[in-house]
Amino acid sequence: MNHSPADIPRLLLVEDDPTSAAFLAAAAAALPALPVTATSLADAERVCLDQAFDLFLFDANLPDGRGEDLLRTLRERGIGTAALAHTADLDADMHARLLAAGFAEVLRKPLGMHAFHAALRRHLPDAAARPWDDAAALAALGGQHAHVQALRKLFLAELPQQRDRIVHAATHADISALRAELHKLSAGCGFVGAARLGIAVQALQAALTDRTALYALERAVDEILAARPAAPP
Repeated sequence: MNHSPADIPRLLLVEDDPTSAAFLAAAAAALPALPVTATSLADAERVCLDQAFDLFLFDANLPDGRGEDLLRTLRERGIGTAALAHTADLDADMHARLLAAGFAEVLRKPLGMHAFHAALRRHLPDAAARPWDDAAALAALGGQHAHVQALRKLFLAELPQQRDRIVHAATHADISALRAELHKLSAGCGFVGAARLGIAVQALQAALTDRTALYALERAVDEILAARPAAPP
């Protein structure tokens, strides 16, 4: 599929390690997204003076400060762009601090292509605006609008119990049960076109023990349950 430059979301990537920066920039471009790379807080602040972005991705620790300091500075300037942090640090307190500072999600390095794309899709405005993919649902169900509506109703009725089983399996380290529940939910998302939830499921499948991915899935479930079921056009 061809995209015009105006259609491609812009990502500010702040990363001082050249290898990580090159991989993340190439992975973002493959989404597609248009990455702009900065290597320090000072570089990022300068870039934000004359460019607008759809999403920020900040390394938690940079040569001249911390990612949360950069985010606070940009927020004080009235820049409300959604922001993700990424770090190799496994410390739970640090992750909690980053979330409290305003990051929507903390990604753990090293990141694989699949998990990185899933994270970007969860937070880019275009993905956030479309919880339901009507075209995918109609294609999966032979173009039958009534079937899509009926299956979405059943899907939403079962979803709270599916979420509870997934959370229970994850918190009790029952990896076999977790894989099975995620497989079923992924299939259901495909049939009903639950696009955003499907992305969150894929992210947890790629990182079964990642608490941030589990939290993102719970949030996606809450959002789709709070929204009115969409009837395909």
